[in-house]
Amino acid sequence: MRAARLIRMALLIQSNPGLTAAALARELEISERTVIRDAQALQEAGVPVRSARGRAGGYSLAAGYRTRLTTLRPGEAETLFLSGLPSALRDLGLSDAARTARLKLTATLLPSVRRAAESSVRRFHLDAPAWFREPSTPALLPELARAVWADRTVALSYTRPGRDGGPPSTVVRVVEPYGLVLKAGTWYAVARVPEEREDGGWRTYRVDRVTALGPAPGAEEPFVRDPDFELAAHWDARSAAFARTLLRTTVTVRLTDRGLWRLPAVVDGAAVADALASAGAPDAAGLVTLDLPAESEDVAFDQLARLGADAEVLAPAGLRARFRERAGALAALYRPGPGAAGVGPAAD
Repeated sequence: MRAARLIRMALLIQSNPGLTAAALARELEISERTVIRDAQALQEAGVPVRSARGRAGGYSLAAGYRTRLTTLRPGEAETLFLSGLPSALRDLGLSDAARTARLKLTATLLPSVRRAAESSVRRFHLDAPAWFREPSTPALLPELARAVWADRTVALSYTRPGRDGGPPSTVVRVVEPYGLVLKAGTWYAVARVPEEREDGGWRTYRVDRVTALGPAPGAEEPFVRDPDFELAAHWDARSAAFARTLLRTTVTVRLTDRGLWRLPAVVDGAAVADALASAGAPDAAGLVTLDLPAESEDVAFDQLARLGADAEVLAPAGLRARFRERAGALAALYRPGPGAAGVGPAAD
């Protein structure tokens, strides 16, 4: 641990000449007394660390000296591709490697280029998790990530949710983990089951449902990856296909221009695309009728209710009746007069 800290300290001083002991202490999360001891250790190891007192003082390296610690290791280089995802790096257990990689890279840059790199970090940030939820890091995610990096076949235990109110079940699979995907704060593993031929053996697992993970029996060598596999393209295709499998019912709806414009904000993209493909020409009043795929009438009710009077359900009859009941209840609730429907303030 101390050796890694000394390397980081040397790189920090090289990249930012004039850093004070207090600044180094904050960056390295150590005390100023430890900074002084570490500076002495670097000097004893042959690194010409210089210190200057006063307002313009701080630590620097001797003029013309540059460390030879800037060669990136494979793991550090790989993490640079994820450097815009700090939460993902933390979940994968790669925060320290990414921090060291960035320091090594910064130490090799010309001052003008270094300022440009620092400027971009201050201006752009990707926050992957969804709003109004506190994402949790799956306990086995770092270990699964190591298996992905190493192309190591693993045996995993996976909890399947129960169907139709039934209890969950646990299955054990031997898989070749090809990649990890972070979707709206939830981690998924894309893997191939070697012995399964259906659909190429490709499967997607929610990492937070993986309860156990270990080396596959007899799999001592890395598996051979399919050279044609591209994780992003695979995920996009499977996501679209999965979304369409959930659309089990169809709702005929008539929309205003505003309802048509707002539809993508309340309905899944795959359903919107199919609905627009079915849309007819606007009628005399400018209304457009289309067939909207939905998971169920309950889901369609919740989605279309957000469009208010900009959407009129024509079929199925049961769903139209639900909207009629909702409209009646709202009309009663908001009819003129104090204390209407028994929920307003009482009259004096």
